[in-house]
Amino acid sequence: MGTLTDHEIADIERANASGVTPIVFVHGLWLLSSSWQNWRGLAEEKGYATIAPSWPDDPDSVEEARADPEVFANKMVAQVTDHYLEAISLLTLTPAVIGHSFGGLIAQKIAGEGVSAATVAVDPAQFKGVLQLPLSSLKSAAPVLGNPANLGRAVALTFEQFNYGWTSNLDEAEARQLYETYHVAASGVPLFQAATANLNPFSETRVDTRNPERGPLLILNGANDTTVPLVVAHAAYKLQSKNPGVTEIVEVPGRGHSLTIDSGWREVAEIAVDFVTRFAAPVAA
Repeated sequence: MGTLTDHEIADIERANASGVTPIVFVHGLWLLSSSWQNWRGLAEEKGYATIAPSWPDDPDSVEEARADPEVFANKMVAQVTDHYLEAISLLTLTPAVIGHSFGGLIAQKIAGEGVSAATVAVDPAQFKGVLQLPLSSLKSAAPVLGNPANLGRAVALTFEQFNYGWTSNLDEAEARQLYETYHVAASGVPLFQAATANLNPFSETRVDTRNPERGPLLILNGANDTTVPLVVAHAAYKLQSKNPGVTEIVEVPGRGHSLTIDSGWREVAEIAVDFVTRFAAPVAA
């Protein structure tokens, strides 16, 4: 059935059988869908069903991903977005969507399709129309953008690169633990797509911010994020706030790009799920 795996279809069937509102989790580059495990547990405790599809052809585990990193190469924003839209099309209830980093960009694209009951974009990658490109973002992306050949490759980060872009606000012990537990290679294409978006009238990073069916949207950003600094988040918010739907932004003090997976994940997850609950309760009244 399309690009969905048997495991993903089984998750969708379980969500449908539950009869409660589902939350779809969308991960970004350098992580697998298993990185949402804690968030899924919290959302399910609060009464939601959850699904967290992988990007197309992602390995099931970090160990498999490190054994064959080139499996991540050449995955593009539209292809990944379509994969999640396929999953959503099989849900019987309109879901909420929560995405991080490039998953936050994809979550906004999904919202722009009018198929999300409420959307949370956590540290979202830049979409077409966001003009700000801070030096720290360029440095975070340099391991990919610094070599044009990476357009067709999968790129892994060194610990030092991961620490700068993701965990510079954490102590070294936790930063290394996150790197060893979660980090995998990532497709170079999405970063090139984002970097050239405002020069490409057909960019796959375009988001329909004006669709009146977009629904409520929260942009949730770590105040110390070097990969997606606050200036980028506020630029996205400014564009999204022109939508007739509710649009909000929350800054989380002292947090970096790892805020979905580090030891403070629960604080961020609570903010996200509480926003969803305001507009899409687990069970209809």
